[in-house]
Amino acid sequence: MALRTIGMLLFPRLTQLDLTGPYEVLARLPNTDVHLVAHSLEPVETDRGLTIVPTITFASCPPLDVVMVPGGPGQQGLMDDDEVLSFLRGQAQNARYITSVCTGSLVLGAAGLLRGKRATCHWAALEHLPLLGAIPVKERVVVDGNVVTGAGVASGIDFALALAAILEGETVAREIQLQIEYDPAPPFDSGSPATAPAEVVAALRARLAKLNEERRAKASKAGHRLGIAHGGG
Repeated sequence: MALRTIGMLLFPRLTQLDLTGPYEVLARLPNTDVHLVAHSLEPVETDRGLTIVPTITFASCPPLDVVMVPGGPGQQGLMDDDEVLSFLRGQAQNARYITSVCTGSLVLGAAGLLRGKRATCHWAALEHLPLLGAIPVKERVVVDGNVVTGAGVASGIDFALALAAILEGETVAREIQLQIEYDPAPPFDSGSPATAPAEVVAALRARLAKLNEERRAKASKAGHRLGIAHGGG
């Protein structure tokens, strides 16, 4: 049986849990090799100061069965990075699955890989997906053909378990869930704008406003470059 290859993009100021949550799950799949792919092999600092070391470069990366893009504040820089976008388009030609977590879906959209596809994103950035030709869906994990997207940050674990079931079957995915003791019981019912107190949602929206406008501008620019008018597919 051929070794399954999964490549996860690594870039400055990504949100580490977008990457490490799925990595914890997918690296436990049998017969699977997970690459951390970046411009160079230099260590990469995340948005909260954790340093992660890439394992392979874009130039040396082999064809991937699965490509995954995490999100984070540094994601905007990827949306007009020709090397990154070219890498994603090239890998998408033969990859079995094109995937993302959080605002990584905006990068997939900027590469032209979400046209007409149902997709999700972090709740604060979901509104930008139509600018890239995608159909936004307010769900934790969205599967549309060979495109699998996860919502914000911690949902990456749900995303990875769903993807593990697709790749290796539900029994294996359940075994991994048990092995990592993924049995969430959060102390607060505040993990979604639908359940969090209104004042908490308002405060976080205000805190994210500048970043959100930067993302909107990047998505709009990318959409125009792709010939997507007025956010239509």
